[in-house]
Amino acid sequence: MSISTFFSQSFVKSLISRRYLAIALFAGDLIGLVASFYLSRGLCSGQRFERSLEQLNPVICVVALSILAGLYFVDAYRPEVKKGVSISLQILASNSTIAVLSAAYVYLSETGATDLLVDRRLLLLLAFFTLWFTLWGIVLRWAAIVWFQSQSQPSRWLVLGDKDHAHQFVRDFSKLNPHDRFVILAEESLPIEQYSLQCGGGLSSLSTWRSQSWSGAIVATQSKLAEPHARQLIRLRLQGMAVYGLLDFYEAFYRKLPSYLLRDSYFISTSSYKLVSDQIQQNIKRIIDIFAATILMILLSPVMLLTVLAIRLDSPGSVLYSQTRSGLNCTPFRVYKFRSMYQDAEKRGVQWAQERDPRITRVGRWLRLLRIDELPQIWNVLRGEMSLIGPRPERPEFDTQLAQVIPHYNVRYLVKPGITGWAQVMYPYGASVEDASEKLSYDLYYIKNYSLWLELAIVLKTIRVVLLGKGR
Repeated sequence: MSISTFFSQSFVKSLISRRYLAIALFAGDLIGLVASFYLSRGLCSGQRFERSLEQLNPVICVVALSILAGLYFVDAYRPEVKKGVSISLQILASNSTIAVLSAAYVYLSETGATDLLVDRRLLLLLAFFTLWFTLWGIVLRWAAIVWFQSQSQPSRWLVLGDKDHAHQFVRDFSKLNPHDRFVILAEESLPIEQYSLQCGGGLSSLSTWRSQSWSGAIVATQSKLAEPHARQLIRLRLQGMAVYGLLDFYEAFYRKLPSYLLRDSYFISTSSYKLVSDQIQQNIKRIIDIFAATILMILLSPVMLLTVLAIRLDSPGSVLYSQTRSGLNCTPFRVYKFRSMYQDAEKRGVQWAQERDPRITRVGRWLRLLRIDELPQIWNVLRGEMSLIGPRPERPEFDTQLAQVIPHYNVRYLVKPGITGWAQVMYPYGASVEDASEKLSYDLYYIKNYSLWLELAIVLKTIRVVLLGKGR
């Protein structure tokens, strides 16, 4: 198989295409911003208006950046995961909100024009600008969706190795790529024909299948491959096929580390766990935590005062709620939250939280939706019990249960727990052992691949979760 044939079909190219698509959309938005502005400006021309507009150049730049940020937060740079109608409505809502806020600022600001006619023209310019750019953005995304769908072709994967690991990989991969097909080479047959072209027999049949065209091969085994099989895989690589170890594939493309794939020996050395083994990184992270938590405490104090008032008016009971959680090295500590449940909600014992939990108050639903109930944990950060970013601390009662059924569960406590984390922004709210296992895989990825860039990505994704109301 030629290299060009491989790259035209592979999952790697699909990922690269998505990245280039996002860059192309961003460039298109920049062009659209400039074109929409000058088109709107031409419709609202006038000498006095032009002089007033020059005073607002800084405001115009801020509005443009706000629009681009708004598009990012509504996921408008990933049209392949959005439906056309959904993304159109979100672009309209985002642009309209920013336009209204901008109009209010221009109208009330001292930098705005005092001439009534000029004021009206400024507002008219914002209206035209919002209309043109929204139409531009929607048409651009619809075109991107059509293009992406035309380029997306089903891939064919060769999966070889252990039965259980191959089965799990195919199930996980098919959730995101339902049209792809697989040939399974395992010593035992797999009951997953709905996903695969066929079960191709054991590893000994690899030589029979290697001459066909494949998007890539996945080695789904923890056992050492026999030398003949390893040599055949090397030949596949030399022919241009991508060959992945299962753990490497999950880490590179799903950005998680499933705990069931990790042996105990994997955790003996901490050299690969940047945040655990590097004291300098830990010190830098602590300095950032103190500085950011102090700023947040000051800026969010009005929000917290209003929250106190709302809780008092909504239901009887204390404003704050404290709970024992597991911290660094499984050391228990008291975590603080704004009370979002009725008083004595757990009089029947510790329970998993659930969707539409009847124990949650009216105000509590909004607090959880916007993550405001977590704000008192800024105090835990200042005390050094938590970090702003890290695995979420769990209750010791649940930890005991989960550690018995989830491999390597307590490894997540090698670092300080956080108010938000990689698992929280990458996985929806869950309340089961399966959900806890999935979130652990993201926590392990965070611990292993810690960097300031990853922290920044988590912050941006957290803001998106809050603004889009994806809290719980």
